[in-house]
Amino acid sequence: MYKGTCIIIGINDSRRQWFPPEVEAVIARGKLFSGGRRHHEIMADRLPEGHSWVDITVPITDVFRRYEEALADTDTGIVIFASGDPLFYGFAATVQREWPDCRLVVYPSFNSLQMLAHRMLLPYQDMRVVSLTGRPWNKFDEAVIRQEVLIGCLTDHTKTPQAIYERLHEYGYDNYDITIGELLGNEEEERIGPFAEGREYAVPNCLILRRTYIRPRPFGIPEQDFSFLDGRERMITKMPIRLLSLSMLDLHNRSSLWDIGFCTGSVSIEAKLQFPHLQVTAFEVREEGRELMAANSRRFGTPGITAVIGDFLDADLSAYTRPDAVFIGGHNGRLKEILAKVLTVLTEDGCIVMNSVTAQSKQLFNEACMELGLEQQPATRITINDYNPIEILKCKRK
Repeated sequence: MYKGTCIIIGINDSRRQWFPPEVEAVIARGKLFSGGRRHHEIMADRLPEGHSWVDITVPITDVFRRYEEALADTDTGIVIFASGDPLFYGFAATVQREWPDCRLVVYPSFNSLQMLAHRMLLPYQDMRVVSLTGRPWNKFDEAVIRQEVLIGCLTDHTKTPQAIYERLHEYGYDNYDITIGELLGNEEEERIGPFAEGREYAVPNCLILRRTYIRPRPFGIPEQDFSFLDGRERMITKMPIRLLSLSMLDLHNRSSLWDIGFCTGSVSIEAKLQFPHLQVTAFEVREEGRELMAANSRRFGTPGITAVIGDFLDADLSAYTRPDAVFIGGHNGRLKEILAKVLTVLTEDGCIVMNSVTAQSKQLFNEACMELGLEQQPATRITINDYNPIEILKCKRK
Protein backbone atom coordinates (compact mmCIF):
# COMPACT_ATOMS: atom_id res chain seq x y z
CA MET A 1 0.00 0.00 0.00
CA TYR A 2 1.50 3.31 -1.15
CA LYS A 3 2.17 5.81 1.66
CA GLY A 4 4.00 8.52 -0.28
CA THR A 5 2.73 11.71 -1.90
CA CYS A 6 -0.06 11.89 -4.46
CA ILE A 7 -0.85 15.30 -5.96
CA ILE A 8 -4.05 15.76 -7.99
CA ILE A 9 -4.40 18.85 -10.17
CA GLY A 10 -7.77 19.86 -11.57
CA ILE A 11 -7.90 21.11 -15.16
CA ASN A 12 -10.58 22.04 -17.69
CA ASP A 13 -10.73 21.55 -21.47
CA SER A 14 -8.63 24.61 -22.28
CA ARG A 15 -5.52 24.09 -24.41
CA ARG A 16 -4.01 27.11 -22.63
CA GLN A 17 -4.16 26.04 -19.00
CA TRP A 18 -3.19 28.60 -16.38
CA PHE A 19 -1.70 27.46 -13.06
CA PRO A 20 -0.49 29.43 -10.03
CA PRO A 21 3.29 29.33 -9.44
CA GLU A 22 2.95 26.65 -6.75
CA VAL A 23 1.29 24.25 -9.20
CA GLU A 24 3.74 25.13 -11.98
CA ALA A 25 6.56 24.14 -9.61
CA VAL A 26 4.87 20.82 -8.82
CA ILE A 27 4.62 20.02 -12.54
CA ALA A 28 8.21 21.13 -13.25
CA ARG A 29 9.74 18.79 -10.68
CA GLY A 30 7.44 15.85 -11.36
CA LYS A 31 8.63 12.60 -12.91
CA LEU A 32 5.55 10.36 -12.88
CA PHE A 33 2.26 11.71 -14.23
CA SER A 34 -1.16 10.28 -14.88
CA GLY A 35 -4.65 11.13 -16.10
CA GLY A 36 -7.14 10.26 -18.81
CA ARG A 37 -6.11 10.29 -22.45
CA ARG A 38 -7.83 13.64 -22.93
CA HIS A 39 -5.87 15.08 -20.00
CA HIS A 40 -2.65 13.84 -21.60
CA GLU A 41 -3.53 15.59 -24.89
CA ILE A 42 -4.12 18.85 -23.01
CA MET A 43 -0.98 18.68 -20.84
CA ALA A 44 1.54 16.86 -23.07
CA ASP A 45 3.53 19.98 -24.05
CA ARG A 46 3.65 21.23 -20.44
CA LEU A 47 5.33 18.17 -18.91
CA PRO A 48 9.09 18.01 -18.20
CA GLU A 49 11.46 15.97 -20.37
CA GLY A 50 11.97 12.36 -19.35
CA HIS A 51 8.65 12.05 -17.57
CA SER A 52 6.57 8.89 -17.43
CA TRP A 53 2.81 8.79 -17.98
CA VAL A 54 0.16 6.24 -16.90
CA ASP A 55 -3.23 6.38 -18.60
CA ILE A 56 -6.25 6.05 -16.31
CA THR A 57 -8.38 3.29 -17.82
CA VAL A 58 -10.55 0.49 -16.49
CA PRO A 59 -10.13 -1.61 -14.47
CA ILE A 60 -8.91 0.92 -11.91
CA THR A 61 -7.15 -1.76 -9.85
CA ASP A 62 -4.74 -2.29 -12.78
CA VAL A 63 -4.02 1.45 -12.86
CA PHE A 64 -2.98 1.48 -9.22
CA ARG A 65 -0.85 -1.61 -9.76
CA ARG A 66 1.00 0.23 -12.57
CA TYR A 67 1.33 3.26 -10.29
CA GLU A 68 3.05 1.22 -7.59
CA GLU A 69 5.37 -0.42 -10.11
CA ALA A 70 6.36 3.01 -11.52
CA LEU A 71 6.73 4.60 -8.08
CA ALA A 72 9.42 2.08 -7.18
CA ASP A 73 11.74 4.07 -9.50
CA THR A 74 11.02 7.59 -8.20
CA ASP A 75 10.96 9.38 -4.86
CA THR A 76 8.96 12.40 -6.06
CA GLY A 77 5.53 10.80 -5.83
CA ILE A 78 2.89 10.97 -8.53
CA VAL A 79 1.08 13.91 -10.13
CA ILE A 80 -2.41 13.16 -11.48
CA PHE A 81 -4.51 15.42 -13.70
CA ALA A 82 -8.27 15.26 -13.28
CA SER A 83 -11.25 17.18 -14.59
CA GLY A 84 -12.44 20.18 -12.58
CA ASP A 85 -12.49 19.63 -8.85
CA PRO A 86 -11.00 16.19 -8.06
CA LEU A 87 -13.10 16.07 -4.87
CA PHE A 88 -16.34 16.59 -6.82
CA TYR A 89 -17.32 13.13 -8.16
CA GLY A 90 -13.66 12.98 -9.02
CA PHE A 91 -10.52 10.89 -8.86
CA ALA A 92 -9.54 12.05 -5.38
CA ALA A 93 -12.17 9.75 -3.85
CA THR A 94 -10.73 6.82 -5.79
CA VAL A 95 -7.25 7.57 -4.47
CA GLN A 96 -8.60 7.81 -0.92
CA ARG A 97 -10.23 4.42 -1.34
CA GLU A 98 -7.25 2.66 -2.94
CA TRP A 99 -4.47 4.43 -1.00
CA PRO A 100 -5.96 5.47 2.35
CA ASP A 101 -2.50 6.04 3.86
CA CYS A 102 -1.00 8.24 1.14
CA ARG A 103 -0.32 11.96 1.58
CA LEU A 104 -2.94 13.47 -0.69
CA VAL A 105 -2.68 17.05 -2.00
CA VAL A 106 -5.44 18.52 -4.19
CA TYR A 107 -5.32 21.65 -6.38
CA PRO A 108 -8.91 22.08 -7.63
CA SER A 109 -10.26 23.90 -10.64
CA PHE A 110 -13.89 24.82 -11.30
CA ASN A 111 -16.00 21.76 -12.00
CA SER A 112 -17.98 21.67 -15.25
CA LEU A 113 -21.34 22.49 -13.67
CA GLN A 114 -19.84 25.53 -11.96
CA MET A 115 -18.43 26.63 -15.30
CA LEU A 116 -21.79 26.17 -17.01
CA ALA A 117 -23.56 28.16 -14.29
CA HIS A 118 -20.96 30.92 -14.66
CA ARG A 119 -21.49 31.05 -18.44
CA MET A 120 -25.26 31.28 -17.84
CA LEU A 121 -24.79 33.99 -15.15
CA LEU A 122 -26.90 31.69 -12.99
CA PRO A 123 -26.76 31.84 -9.18
CA TYR A 124 -26.41 28.15 -8.38
CA GLN A 125 -26.31 27.91 -4.58
CA ASP A 126 -29.58 25.94 -4.57
CA MET A 127 -28.63 23.56 -7.38
CA ARG A 128 -29.07 19.84 -6.74
CA VAL A 129 -26.15 18.05 -8.38
CA VAL A 130 -26.51 14.57 -9.85
CA SER A 131 -23.81 12.47 -11.48
CA LEU A 132 -24.99 10.06 -14.17
CA THR A 133 -21.43 9.21 -15.17
CA GLY A 134 -21.34 5.43 -14.85
CA ARG A 135 -24.13 5.62 -12.29
CA PRO A 136 -27.82 4.56 -12.27
CA TRP A 137 -30.77 6.92 -12.60
CA ASN A 138 -31.71 6.79 -8.89
CA LYS A 139 -30.47 10.21 -7.78
CA PHE A 140 -31.70 11.89 -10.95
CA ASP A 141 -35.16 10.37 -10.51
CA GLU A 142 -35.24 11.52 -6.88
CA ALA A 143 -34.34 15.12 -7.80
CA VAL A 144 -36.96 15.22 -10.56
CA ILE A 145 -39.76 13.76 -8.43
CA ARG A 146 -38.93 16.31 -5.74
CA GLN A 147 -38.99 18.93 -8.53
CA GLU A 148 -35.82 20.67 -7.41
CA VAL A 149 -35.59 24.23 -8.75
CA LEU A 150 -32.19 23.61 -10.36
CA ILE A 151 -30.71 20.21 -11.23
CA GLY A 152 -27.15 19.95 -12.52
CA CYS A 153 -26.31 16.71 -14.35
CA LEU A 154 -22.99 15.13 -15.25
CA THR A 155 -23.55 12.85 -18.25
CA ASP A 156 -21.82 9.91 -19.91
CA HIS A 157 -21.97 8.06 -23.25
CA THR A 158 -25.31 6.37 -22.50
CA LYS A 159 -27.02 8.84 -20.15
CA THR A 160 -26.76 11.60 -22.74
CA PRO A 161 -28.71 14.86 -22.97
CA GLN A 162 -31.10 13.10 -25.36
CA ALA A 163 -31.62 10.19 -22.91
CA ILE A 164 -32.24 12.66 -20.07
CA TYR A 165 -34.76 14.60 -22.16
CA GLU A 166 -36.58 11.39 -23.08
CA ARG A 167 -36.75 10.21 -19.47
CA LEU A 168 -38.16 13.55 -18.34
CA HIS A 169 -40.88 13.56 -20.97
CA GLU A 170 -41.75 9.86 -20.63
CA TYR A 171 -42.81 10.58 -17.05
CA GLY A 172 -44.48 13.90 -17.77
CA TYR A 173 -41.84 16.31 -16.48
CA ASP A 174 -42.06 18.94 -19.19
CA ASN A 175 -41.59 21.62 -16.55
CA TYR A 176 -37.81 21.93 -17.02
CA ASP A 177 -35.73 23.96 -19.46
CA ILE A 178 -32.43 22.28 -20.36
CA THR A 179 -29.13 24.09 -21.04
CA ILE A 180 -26.16 22.10 -22.35
CA GLY A 181 -22.47 22.90 -21.96
CA GLU A 182 -20.02 21.13 -24.27
CA LEU A 183 -16.22 21.03 -23.98
CA LEU A 184 -16.27 23.77 -21.37
CA GLY A 185 -13.01 25.67 -21.21
CA ASN A 186 -11.97 24.76 -24.74
CA GLU A 187 -11.45 28.14 -26.40
CA GLU A 188 -12.20 26.91 -29.93
CA GLU A 189 -14.89 24.28 -29.39
CA GLU A 190 -16.85 25.25 -26.27
CA ARG A 191 -20.61 25.50 -26.92
CA ILE A 192 -23.47 26.47 -24.62
CA GLY A 193 -27.12 26.53 -25.52
CA PRO A 194 -30.62 25.12 -25.08
CA PHE A 195 -31.25 21.43 -25.64
CA ALA A 196 -32.13 20.49 -29.23
CA GLU A 197 -33.89 17.16 -29.66
CA GLY A 198 -32.02 14.66 -31.82
CA ARG A 199 -28.73 16.59 -31.89
CA GLU A 200 -25.42 14.86 -31.13
CA TYR A 201 -23.49 16.58 -28.36
CA ALA A 202 -19.71 16.65 -28.00
CA VAL A 203 -18.20 14.81 -25.05
CA PRO A 204 -17.61 15.83 -22.33
CA ASN A 205 -20.83 17.70 -21.72
CA CYS A 206 -23.03 18.57 -18.77
CA LEU A 207 -26.43 20.18 -18.38
CA ILE A 208 -28.53 22.25 -16.02
CA LEU A 209 -32.30 21.82 -15.68
CA ARG A 210 -34.31 24.87 -14.60
CA ARG A 211 -37.83 24.30 -13.32
CA THR A 212 -40.42 26.45 -15.11
CA TYR A 213 -43.49 25.51 -13.05
CA ILE A 214 -44.50 23.06 -10.33
CA ARG A 215 -46.21 19.91 -11.52
CA PRO A 216 -48.97 18.68 -9.12
CA ARG A 217 -47.63 16.13 -6.64
CA PRO A 218 -50.55 14.87 -4.54
CA PHE A 219 -50.22 13.50 -1.04
CA GLY A 220 -52.42 10.49 -1.62
CA ILE A 221 -53.53 9.49 -5.12
CA PRO A 222 -57.29 8.85 -5.52
CA GLU A 223 -57.76 5.21 -6.49
CA GLN A 224 -60.07 6.06 -9.39
CA ASP A 225 -57.15 7.87 -11.08
CA PHE A 226 -55.22 4.63 -11.60
CA SER A 227 -55.52 2.22 -14.50
CA PHE A 228 -56.96 -1.00 -13.06
CA LEU A 229 -56.59 -4.70 -13.64
CA ASP A 230 -59.52 -5.52 -15.96
CA GLY A 231 -61.22 -2.33 -14.74
CA ARG A 232 -61.65 -3.78 -11.23
CA GLU A 233 -61.49 -0.66 -9.08
CA ARG A 234 -62.29 -2.61 -5.90
CA MET A 235 -59.02 -4.55 -6.24
CA ILE A 236 -56.87 -1.48 -5.62
CA THR A 237 -55.55 -0.51 -2.19
CA LYS A 238 -57.68 2.47 -1.14
CA MET A 239 -55.89 5.76 -0.62
CA PRO A 240 -56.32 6.12 3.19
CA ILE A 241 -55.25 2.50 3.73
CA ARG A 242 -52.35 2.94 1.33
CA LEU A 243 -51.07 6.00 3.19
CA LEU A 244 -51.50 4.37 6.59
CA SER A 245 -49.68 1.25 5.40
CA LEU A 246 -46.77 3.36 4.12
CA SER A 247 -46.61 5.22 7.43
CA MET A 248 -46.34 1.90 9.30
CA LEU A 249 -43.41 0.95 7.06
CA ASP A 250 -41.52 4.02 8.41
CA LEU A 251 -40.28 4.86 4.92
CA HIS A 252 -38.52 8.09 5.89
CA ASN A 253 -35.90 5.87 7.51
CA ARG A 254 -35.81 3.11 4.87
CA SER A 255 -33.87 2.79 1.65
CA SER A 256 -35.27 -0.26 -0.17
CA LEU A 257 -38.98 -1.17 -0.40
CA TRP A 258 -40.30 -4.43 -1.84
CA ASP A 259 -43.96 -4.53 -2.87
CA ILE A 260 -45.07 -8.16 -3.27
CA GLY A 261 -48.24 -8.59 -5.30
CA PHE A 262 -48.34 -5.05 -6.70
CA CYS A 263 -51.39 -5.50 -9.02
CA THR A 264 -51.92 -1.90 -10.30
CA GLY A 265 -48.74 -0.61 -8.66
CA SER A 266 -50.58 1.84 -6.39
CA VAL A 267 -48.51 1.14 -3.26
CA SER A 268 -45.17 1.26 -5.14
CA ILE A 269 -46.12 4.44 -6.97
CA GLU A 270 -47.44 6.19 -3.86
CA ALA A 271 -44.27 5.21 -1.98
CA LYS A 272 -41.99 6.49 -4.74
CA LEU A 273 -43.95 9.74 -5.07
CA GLN A 274 -43.88 10.50 -1.34
CA PHE A 275 -40.41 9.06 -0.63
CA PRO A 276 -38.37 9.59 -3.84
CA HIS A 277 -35.15 8.39 -2.21
CA LEU A 278 -36.52 4.84 -2.00
CA GLN A 279 -35.34 2.08 -4.28
CA VAL A 280 -38.63 0.32 -5.04
CA THR A 281 -38.81 -3.27 -6.33
CA ALA A 282 -42.30 -4.59 -7.10
CA PHE A 283 -43.32 -8.20 -7.73
CA GLU A 284 -46.49 -9.41 -9.49
CA VAL A 285 -47.42 -12.87 -10.76
CA ARG A 286 -49.77 -11.64 -13.51
CA GLU A 287 -48.28 -10.53 -16.82
CA GLU A 288 -50.89 -7.75 -17.05
CA GLY A 289 -49.10 -6.06 -14.15
CA ARG A 290 -46.18 -5.11 -16.39
CA GLU A 291 -48.11 -2.63 -18.51
CA LEU A 292 -50.23 -1.47 -15.57
CA MET A 293 -47.11 -0.51 -13.63
CA ALA A 294 -45.59 1.17 -16.68
CA ALA A 295 -48.77 3.12 -17.50
CA ASN A 296 -49.44 4.22 -13.92
CA SER A 297 -45.78 5.14 -13.31
CA ARG A 298 -45.82 7.36 -16.38
CA ARG A 299 -49.15 8.91 -15.36
CA PHE A 300 -48.01 9.88 -11.87
CA GLY A 301 -44.38 10.68 -12.66
CA THR A 302 -42.54 7.94 -10.78
CA PRO A 303 -39.56 6.68 -12.78
CA GLY A 304 -37.22 4.10 -11.31
CA ILE A 305 -39.59 1.41 -10.01
CA THR A 306 -38.30 -2.08 -10.86
CA ALA A 307 -41.22 -4.34 -11.83
CA VAL A 308 -40.61 -8.10 -11.65
CA ILE A 309 -43.22 -10.34 -13.28
CA GLY A 310 -43.58 -13.97 -12.20
CA ASP A 311 -44.12 -16.09 -9.11
CA PHE A 312 -42.27 -14.49 -6.21
CA LEU A 313 -41.49 -17.91 -4.74
CA ASP A 314 -39.63 -18.85 -7.94
CA ALA A 315 -37.78 -15.54 -8.31
CA ASP A 316 -34.01 -15.25 -7.96
CA LEU A 317 -33.78 -12.44 -5.41
CA SER A 318 -30.00 -12.02 -5.61
CA ALA A 319 -30.34 -9.45 -8.41
CA TYR A 320 -32.27 -6.94 -6.27
CA THR A 321 -31.25 -4.66 -3.44
CA ARG A 322 -32.08 -6.23 -0.08
CA PRO A 323 -35.22 -4.69 1.41
CA ASP A 324 -35.51 -2.97 4.77
CA ALA A 325 -39.27 -2.55 4.22
CA VAL A 326 -41.66 -5.07 2.65
CA PHE A 327 -45.34 -4.63 1.80
CA ILE A 328 -47.33 -7.77 0.99
CA GLY A 329 -50.29 -6.89 -1.18
CA GLY A 330 -51.12 -10.42 -2.32
CA HIS A 331 -50.14 -13.93 -1.33
CA ASN A 332 -52.64 -16.41 -2.89
CA GLY A 333 -52.80 -18.38 0.38
CA ARG A 334 -49.01 -18.93 0.45
CA LEU A 335 -48.22 -16.28 3.02
CA LYS A 336 -46.02 -18.51 5.18
CA GLU A 337 -43.80 -19.45 2.24
CA ILE A 338 -43.57 -15.84 1.10
CA LEU A 339 -42.61 -14.59 4.56
CA ALA A 340 -40.00 -17.34 4.90
CA LYS A 341 -38.43 -16.30 1.59
CA VAL A 342 -38.57 -12.62 2.52
CA LEU A 343 -36.62 -13.41 5.70
CA THR A 344 -33.73 -14.74 3.60
CA VAL A 345 -33.11 -11.20 2.30
CA LEU A 346 -34.72 -8.80 4.79
CA THR A 347 -32.18 -6.60 6.61
CA GLU A 348 -31.81 -7.07 10.35
CA ASP A 349 -33.79 -3.90 11.13
CA GLY A 350 -36.34 -4.46 8.36
CA CYS A 351 -40.10 -4.62 8.79
CA ILE A 352 -43.06 -6.22 6.99
CA VAL A 353 -46.58 -4.81 6.60
CA MET A 354 -49.65 -6.56 5.22
CA ASN A 355 -53.31 -5.61 4.83
CA SER A 356 -55.71 -8.29 5.98
CA VAL A 357 -59.28 -8.27 4.61
CA THR A 358 -60.39 -11.63 6.05
CA ALA A 359 -60.05 -13.45 9.34
CA GLN A 360 -58.34 -16.27 7.44
CA SER A 361 -55.50 -14.05 6.16
CA LYS A 362 -55.00 -12.59 9.63
CA GLN A 363 -54.78 -16.09 11.07
CA LEU A 364 -52.24 -17.04 8.41
CA PHE A 365 -50.19 -13.98 9.32
CA ASN A 366 -50.33 -14.77 13.05
CA GLU A 367 -49.35 -18.41 12.50
CA ALA A 368 -46.50 -17.49 10.16
CA CYS A 369 -45.10 -14.95 12.61
CA MET A 370 -45.17 -17.52 15.39
CA GLU A 371 -43.51 -20.23 13.29
CA LEU A 372 -40.84 -17.91 11.92
CA GLY A 373 -40.08 -16.19 15.21
CA LEU A 374 -41.26 -12.74 14.14
CA GLU A 375 -42.31 -10.03 16.56
CA GLN A 376 -45.78 -8.65 15.80
CA GLN A 377 -46.62 -5.00 16.25
CA PRO A 378 -50.06 -3.68 17.30
CA ALA A 379 -52.54 -3.97 14.42
CA THR A 380 -54.66 -1.10 13.12
CA ARG A 381 -58.26 -1.70 12.05
CA ILE A 382 -59.84 0.69 9.54
CA THR A 383 -63.08 0.88 7.56
CA ILE A 384 -63.49 2.97 4.39
CA ASN A 385 -67.04 3.88 3.30
CA ASP A 386 -69.04 0.69 2.68
CA TYR A 387 -66.01 -1.57 2.28
CA ASN A 388 -65.25 -4.37 4.73
CA PRO A 389 -62.94 -3.49 7.64
CA ILE A 390 -59.24 -3.97 6.96
CA GLU A 391 -56.52 -4.69 9.50
CA ILE A 392 -53.03 -3.40 8.84
CA LEU A 393 -50.58 -5.92 10.28
CA LYS A 394 -46.89 -5.39 10.95
CA CYS A 395 -44.01 -7.58 12.08
CA LYS A 396 -40.23 -7.52 12.31
CA ARG A 397 -37.40 -9.70 13.50
CA LYS A 398 -37.10 -10.21 17.24
